[in-house]
Amino acid sequence: MTSKALTVPAVALGTWAWGDSGKAGDGYFGSRLSESGLREVVEKAQANGFTLWDTAAVYGTGRSESVLAQALKGYDRSEYQLSTKFTPQIAGDGDDPVADMLEQSLDRLGTDHVDLFWIHNPSDVARWTPPLIPLLESGKIKHVGVSNHNMEEIARADQILGEAGFRVEAVQNHLSLLYRGSERAGILAYCRELDVRFFSYMVLEQGALTGRYSPANPLPEGSSRAAVYNGILPQLQALTDRMGAIGEDRGASAADVATAWAIAKGTTPIIGVTKAGYVDGLIRAGGIELADEEIAELEALADAADVDTRGWWEQEM
Repeated sequence: MTSKALTVPAVALGTWAWGDSGKAGDGYFGSRLSESGLREVVEKAQANGFTLWDTAAVYGTGRSESVLAQALKGYDRSEYQLSTKFTPQIAGDGDDPVADMLEQSLDRLGTDHVDLFWIHNPSDVARWTPPLIPLLESGKIKHVGVSNHNMEEIARADQILGEAGFRVEAVQNHLSLLYRGSERAGILAYCRELDVRFFSYMVLEQGALTGRYSPANPLPEGSSRAAVYNGILPQLQALTDRMGAIGEDRGASAADVATAWAIAKGTTPIIGVTKAGYVDGLIRAGGIELADEEIAELEALADAADVDTRGWWEQEM
């Protein structure tokens, strides 16, 4: 078995957007990123106990990992945790594509191990899970998770690892007020029962649930997220207005309420951070205790919006 149980902060920090080129509109998020700005993010996050950084080989085809490593320079390896992923869809044709992709990630991240290594998307569980075992045994990966897997695939991966004395210790799926497929499929209940950490990503729906955007103030044109979300912003207005009101009563924002909702569901939200100020929101979210009635109201408003934000890469849960 792994020597220590997986222990993580209340919120993990996502670096999907760090794979952008840094030029406005040139990349998935159309963000303006700079080395000094991301270093500020790291310093503020680390100082406030947000020390788990989530990336993937596929984010910017390695750029996210490289940028993250640069931003973390100077910190002792024991001061932070790294989470990265093997993506079957970009696997090479060598004898051991999982080990090969991990080595490339380790090189970009400037480390000899990752704390949490994921099979990013399900392709062939029986094929891609066994190669994780020697990597666990060597210590190059400390814990294993599966991302975008359904219940059957999670259980199969866990069975394969279990035969070697390991286990699936984490699940990472899309979960937000607008998309609760993993909850409805029983995956959240499964994780609670077996003490598996569930990481929720796209909690803020790439900005659509932050309260910053509306039909009058849409997401930045030219980015892929604008194409996905701008057309449904009118349907989200009642929900985001209510989130904003709940937040205002607590000195918080709609985005903080969305994050607090994910925490209240027993998950570890992965929140993308591109500005140091976003860390303040994570601190506020951690202090928000939503009443059961508020959670039910928000979920009812989300259901009434009647939108489907499942990503093109996701299967039905």
